[in-house]
Amino acid sequence: MSSSNPFLRYRERLDSYEPVRQGAMTDEQFVDIVERFDAAISEVEGHGFVETPIVDGSQLADAAGLDVELVIKAEPHNVGGSHKARHLFGVALHMLVSEALDPSPSAVAAAAGQRLAIASCGNAAIGASVIARALNRPLDVFVPVWADEVVVETLDNLGSTINRCERREGEAGDPCYLRFSEAVDAGARAFSVQGTDTPTTFDGGRTLGWELADQTAAAGGLDALYIQVGGGALATAVSMAMPEVRLHPVQAIGCAPLRRAWDRLSPDFDFAAAAQNPDGYMTPWENPQSFATGILDDITYDWLPLLRRTRETGGEPIVAAESFITNAYALAHQHTDIPVCSTGAAGFAGLLAHPPGSRDRVGVLFTGIDRTT
Repeated sequence: MSSSNPFLRYRERLDSYEPVRQGAMTDEQFVDIVERFDAAISEVEGHGFVETPIVDGSQLADAAGLDVELVIKAEPHNVGGSHKARHLFGVALHMLVSEALDPSPSAVAAAAGQRLAIASCGNAAIGASVIARALNRPLDVFVPVWADEVVVETLDNLGSTINRCERREGEAGDPCYLRFSEAVDAGARAFSVQGTDTPTTFDGGRTLGWELADQTAAAGGLDALYIQVGGGALATAVSMAMPEVRLHPVQAIGCAPLRRAWDRLSPDFDFAAAAQNPDGYMTPWENPQSFATGILDDITYDWLPLLRRTRETGGEPIVAAESFITNAYALAHQHTDIPVCSTGAAGFAGLLAHPPGSRDRVGVLFTGIDRTT
């Protein structure tokens, strides 16, 4: 079946398709679940999931003085205004398939009554709210006290329960994530874009990578990817889908726990030892700050699989000075028609900070819509 919906086009690669591979569900049943769910999202959002475009970045590269062939994957007009809803459609699809396999009244009642929970400062919360609304499930969103009022208003309009989280004295780590963890411990279901809490989040995220791989294949694919990193699920998922492409995760100088963990792992890169003692490598960043507010996770939650992918592909994490973060946003608005936010352009900031070899074919992801304009 050819479809513009990535969850149909790539369904045979999805982990959620496993019941079909095992004979517990038919392909027709799986397709029906995806189509009905996507229709429900369209009722909430006005449109469902379709392939998002790639954009020729040659003008942007020239303006930035980069000797690369630049390809931009544009996500700002996707469901929820970013890539985040891809992850959460994948999470929800796992839920719906599992529930379809056990339609008993008790299972249906338990699923319908369980609250979903997510910690986010913006796009992930909006993506989760759209998906939860389409599922008709209650969602608790844990946001910082400084969350943008446009975001908060959108969450409220989508029917999510908003919890503003202050940092408590003597407490280390993101207060939103800590309150989210408490909610999950109390019985809520983690509905996040962090693979540590919601492993199925990678399933939906990989659809972005598969699309990008197909879109660039005719021209020989990509040499490198520069992807902005907060919690780490996006870069991890896309690299899973494009395993031959050199990966450069990008963080801001005001919040770079991933690079710090990389440096602690160097030069031996003993990932087995890191898995045994994660707190010895990944520690909370104190006082995260950046114009790219959406990547201010003081912990890179999916750091271990992300650094494995980075090492295996021959890349390394990049820390971009704040001047590159602000310049990337300005250049993106001056030399493309993509309405990208400062966070969504932060991968491009990493390219500005550490460009690759001459004439490399490089991909960046412009992921979130600019809600300030």
